[in-house]
Amino acid sequence: MLLGFNMLLWSDRITDEHFPLFAKLKQAGFDGVEIPIFGGAPDNFKEIGRVARDNGLRVTAVTIMPDEAHDCTSSDEKARAGGLEHLKWTIDSLAAAGGEVLCGPFYQPLGVFSGEPPTRTERANVVGVHKDAAAYAARHNIKLSVEPLNRFECYVLNTVADAAEVVRQIGAPNYGILYDTFHANIEEKDPVGVIAPNVRYINHVHFSENDRGTPGKGHVPWAATMKALKGSGYDAWCVIEAFGSALPGLVAATKVWRDLSRSPEEVYQFGGKFLREQWASA
Repeated sequence: MLLGFNMLLWSDRITDEHFPLFAKLKQAGFDGVEIPIFGGAPDNFKEIGRVARDNGLRVTAVTIMPDEAHDCTSSDEKARAGGLEHLKWTIDSLAAAGGEVLCGPFYQPLGVFSGEPPTRTERANVVGVHKDAAAYAARHNIKLSVEPLNRFECYVLNTVADAAEVVRQIGAPNYGILYDTFHANIEEKDPVGVIAPNVRYINHVHFSENDRGTPGKGHVPWAATMKALKGSGYDAWCVIEAFGSALPGLVAATKVWRDLSRSPEEVYQFGGKFLREQWASA
């Protein structure tokens, strides 16, 4: 297991004020940082990548679709083209940082709903855009990891099975599923049971507690989750994703308006140690 830490706990835009955190995360035993790529220029991310490497950390990234002008599900060809261009820009930014994996719900804007279940056409539109995005990412040796979200944040992909079907249709070796313990806890009949049958499609994992606070302080079945992942042969990135009140721009989608942990230090110190121990004993 490679253990990473998602920087969204502090900000959706990483600047030099956050660079001292890299040394603290390395000291706490993390192998990498997961940076949000929501805006900025590739040169900004080149500097982030340099500082991460100087601290002995590798880089992954998370992104979202910013608005309905960048929607891979849309019947509007212009909106789908906007979605692809956004993904290409994000891939270029991650490549500038020397990154490895781009994950997230990068198919539809957060918190936008049709009022109906997803249609075959909407999912086919995602497949069409993401095929092109996967080919573009492969040129940079970057993996894409699509994230099914719970039904309160999006509607096009909610379960691992939903995402697995998209992965099968795309059929690209660098395109897989982001398995997130928080979303699985809401949407799956058996959050642990879906791992083994789909592990061949899972290429990235988010360790997120049931309240999105400190891992090990809630009721996610960590021991069983680790056993399922490790026992199925998964040995790639597992990234802690925890949220607090630092992201007002995401409150509408994530419904996080209070701090969910005692401190950021608790998340990366207690959470990191707890998850390493759980993995070792699985």
